[in-house]
Amino acid sequence: MAERMAYFGLSVNMVAFMFYVMHRPFSSSANAVNNFLGISQASSVLGGFLADAYLGRYWTIAIFTSIYLVGLTGITLCATMNILVPNQDQCDQIALLLGNCEPAKPWQMLYLYTVLYVTGFGAAGIRPCVSSFGADQFDERSRDYKAHLDRFFNFFYLSVTVGAIVAFTVVVYIQIKHGWGSAFGSLAIAMGMSNLLFFLGTPLYRHRLPGGSPLTRVAQVLVAAFRKRNVAFESSEYIGLYELPGKRSAIKGSNKIVHSDDFRCLDKAALQLKEDGADPSPWRLCTVTQVEEVKILLKLVPIPACTILLNLILTEFLTLSVQQAYTLNTHMGILKLPVTCMPVFPGLSIFLLLCLYYSVFVPLSRRITGHPHGASQLQRVGIGLAVSILSVAWAGVFERYRRHYAIEQGYEASFLTSMPNLSAYWLLIQYCLIGIAEVFCIVGLLEFLYEEAPDAMRSIGSAYAAVAGGLGCFAATILNSIVKSITGNSEEREKSWLSQNINTGRFDYFYWLLTVLSVMNFLAFLYAAHRYQYRSKQVIETKEQVNGQLNSK
Repeated sequence: MAERMAYFGLSVNMVAFMFYVMHRPFSSSANAVNNFLGISQASSVLGGFLADAYLGRYWTIAIFTSIYLVGLTGITLCATMNILVPNQDQCDQIALLLGNCEPAKPWQMLYLYTVLYVTGFGAAGIRPCVSSFGADQFDERSRDYKAHLDRFFNFFYLSVTVGAIVAFTVVVYIQIKHGWGSAFGSLAIAMGMSNLLFFLGTPLYRHRLPGGSPLTRVAQVLVAAFRKRNVAFESSEYIGLYELPGKRSAIKGSNKIVHSDDFRCLDKAALQLKEDGADPSPWRLCTVTQVEEVKILLKLVPIPACTILLNLILTEFLTLSVQQAYTLNTHMGILKLPVTCMPVFPGLSIFLLLCLYYSVFVPLSRRITGHPHGASQLQRVGIGLAVSILSVAWAGVFERYRRHYAIEQGYEASFLTSMPNLSAYWLLIQYCLIGIAEVFCIVGLLEFLYEEAPDAMRSIGSAYAAVAGGLGCFAATILNSIVKSITGNSEEREKSWLSQNINTGRFDYFYWLLTVLSVMNFLAFLYAAHRYQYRSKQVIETKEQVNGQLNSK
């Protein structure tokens, strides 16, 4: 909760901080924040690797939460020490619009980027490990294990959502009333308190031993398979597929995995030949379980890959919809919400949906699908992707109306002036839809990756979701740059779709581009999900095949 509070608190406030305090353009500020979001998630591969290979999940969380706290403290210092920000004298709204404010010095921006990206790097050990470490606390032998795991991941994401809601409301309020230093300082204090609470729970935790370097095991399979690429399965030298006798696996913290017929070329790494001898090198001969680990990692890739576009849309909404909100009336009766509070509504919709999930959605969907949990993990991911299409399509429709209204009412040049007769609460439709999409897609994905990943690679499996999120953030930056370069022409004074002045840009075209990409991505997901076979189903089918062979004998 504390990490996601800091994540969203920085994502929604840092663009404004760079624009109003560091005097950077909206576009470069948004790209810097997108890179921070990307580093926060893509670096999860490193955290997952260290947890599975050497440190275990507990020590990985402990080390990286401390790094996160150091980064947040550095950001707080930047916002409180005048030497770290440019001169603010004679820098009013008009000067900002005209670009006449004193820009930040290169070394000041270097400091801010450093502490911002150190904070992002600190998430490397939190994102892939916290959900997996929490799930490790449940006993796989328990009768209610799957039901408990399902509820845990929903509760986990509820905590994440509470962190986001606090970031979009309380932290924004602190920033308005007490300034940037207090706002960023509150994030550092929350992370410090969460670290303390985590360490106090140390005697209670259940630990899964690290199983050695997963990347080394993957490399051994690839090398061994390459070495035996020319050996036929019918060779006279072929003894069989190599596996340790008995129930014990060669990999710490892992059960044996039954053989599957996917990626047959990798099976050559487990081909036991007469020349391998009694004590073969793992770079020449691998166990079936080791080979199956690699197969599982490969089979998992298409599913999180299909969520990259959803994460791209979430990233775009964090920045683009805030620019939309600046031009709209954010009054709710006598209450005026700050623009930076607007992204709280996806969080509220997620909170409401998670509260109603077991009382409303599960019983209704169970009647339709017959599934004990209402919908399978992949079905939930698919529902999320489908709803995200509706969200971004509505965003395009509303933006077209908003832009036309702004030009018609004479607000074309005033992109930081709110239009009193057009409510910002029209944005709630796209916000709530994307919130629903996120809870179905991401919660389903986290549960899917934890259950389907190899036993000794569950942090790596959970890292897949975070990597997809990081790639979505980087893809947002790349897509923004491509769209600006293609649609804008400074020599002919043609404004790009993503112009800093939203009223002269064409955000509606950009949203419709995302809609087309989302439809194509959804079709790709349907194909990948149709081809995927759950591990539990694979085990049942394998047992049936073995029993059939025994009966025939």
